[in-house]
Amino acid sequence: MSSSALVDAGLLCARYEAPADQPRGRGRAPKVYEPATDGLAITVPERRYELIAEILADAVADDPAHADEAARRRAHRTGQEIGARFASGRVDTVAALAGLGFKPQPDATGRVLLHNCPFHAIAARQTALVCGLNHTFLAGLVDGLGATGLQARLAPRPGACCVELVPAPQPPSG
Repeated sequence: MSSSALVDAGLLCARYEAPADQPRGRGRAPKVYEPATDGLAITVPERRYELIAEILADAVADDPAHADEAARRRAHRTGQEIGARFASGRVDTVAALAGLGFKPQPDATGRVLLHNCPFHAIAARQTALVCGLNHTFLAGLVDGLGATGLQARLAPRPGACCVELVPAPQPPSG
C-alpha cells in the first residue's frame, strides 16, 4: 500500500518539512509522514483489551474502596450501552457478538457458543476476575439488545470464551 493510500485511509498524516541542515530556499521541502492516531492494533483472533481496561479503570475511579463491585456494575452498564447501540441499528444478537469478536455459533437448541475470548491474555492470568466481568458484560449486552429469550451463563471451555448464551427459562404458564 502506498503512503498516499495510507494518508487517504486516515492512518498517516503528511506534511512538508525541510531538514534542519538544509539551507532555506533550496528546492521543495520533502514530505514527512507520521501516524495519524495514537496507535493501531490488529490481533487475530480479535481481542478487546481496551474494553476490559476501560471497565476496570472506570470502576476504580467510580468507587476505589469497592472496585470489585463497581467493576461488575460498570461491566453490566457497558454491556447494556453497547447492546442498545447495536439494537438501535437493528443488529441481532449473533451479529453483535461477532462484531465484538466473540465468534458466536448458534446451535439447534437455541444456545450460542462463543468460540473466541476477546480478553484471552488477561483472562488467562486473572481468570475469575475477567471471566466474571465478561459474564456480567454479556448479561448487560443481552439486556441492551432486548434479547429477552437469552441469558448469559458461565460455561468455561478450553480455547473458547468462558460464557455462552442459553435460552432463558420461561415463566410457568397459568
